[in-house]
Amino acid sequence: MFKIGPYSIDSQVILAPMAGVTDQPFRKLCRQMGAGLVVSEMVTSDTRLWNTRKSSYRLNHSDEAEPRSVQIAGGDPDMMAEAAQMNVERGAQIIDINMGCPAKKVCNKAAGSALLKDEPLVRSILESVVSAVDVPVTLKIRTGWDPQSRNAIRIAHMAEESGIQALAVHGRTRACGYRGEAEYDTIKSVKQAVTIPVFANGDIVSAEKASQVLDITGADAVMIGRAAQGKPWIFREINHYLATGALLPEPSLTEIREILEGHVRELHAFYGEYMGLRIARKHVGWYLQARRNGSEFRKEFNQLESAEGQLAAIERYFALASSEAAA
Repeated sequence: MFKIGPYSIDSQVILAPMAGVTDQPFRKLCRQMGAGLVVSEMVTSDTRLWNTRKSSYRLNHSDEAEPRSVQIAGGDPDMMAEAAQMNVERGAQIIDINMGCPAKKVCNKAAGSALLKDEPLVRSILESVVSAVDVPVTLKIRTGWDPQSRNAIRIAHMAEESGIQALAVHGRTRACGYRGEAEYDTIKSVKQAVTIPVFANGDIVSAEKASQVLDITGADAVMIGRAAQGKPWIFREINHYLATGALLPEPSLTEIREILEGHVRELHAFYGEYMGLRIARKHVGWYLQARRNGSEFRKEFNQLESAEGQLAAIERYFALASSEAAA
């Protein structure tokens, strides 16, 4: 479908990097479900902070399908270059630079989308990272800092000139957070301004919407973030719809149970029981948030303190849901 450096990506659906969400178990699951590329959760460029337990999990790329894309965040060109090199040594095959995160915690440190305010610094970071590694470097941005200062097209030109090999654009400014409508017209303008692959991100919650956004923007792919939480089969649905124009039926209760149980087992195995239990809680909440009795079940599930207990509770929930559906 499109290329990032030497890598051919054969699906027009990409998993967006999300801190605290796109860990290795979730990335693997989304690949199995049809994501053409998955991007790791953001890693700080301050390598002095890498010896924390959280960073050790984020920096683990063993046994992952290629190409392995790792996102780094920071505001210092030299630190970003060093972080890129160290991630490549740990198995990263694509480095993604975060200039799209609107979180105050990130922006207050002059990283993420805060960087869009300082175009000379943007150029310096892009050039430093590209020259520091021999793998492709990609970039994620927003449309600007606020609605009065949209500079996505200038940043896109700068990115292409600096050797960036693909660009993801979230269709909102930093000031907009996740409110309001995504600006697909701005993404279209960015796509028309550069020759590198462009990925459209923001408010893509269904197969029909993905198709619509690709038509409006002319983007090479859509990037899915929050819509994949609790619904990793969205990648399969979008791929099928783009290929056939037909909607896949919703997965059966049995398949959802199997996907969820497999995901929870992977979390337990990857993090160990103590952390795996806690991380499983939020994922289970997402899977069941729109389902009958989902919130009541979640309250009970969050009290469970063993891996076996969590898996047994999921079995009971779906057995009850199946018997209610059959009644």
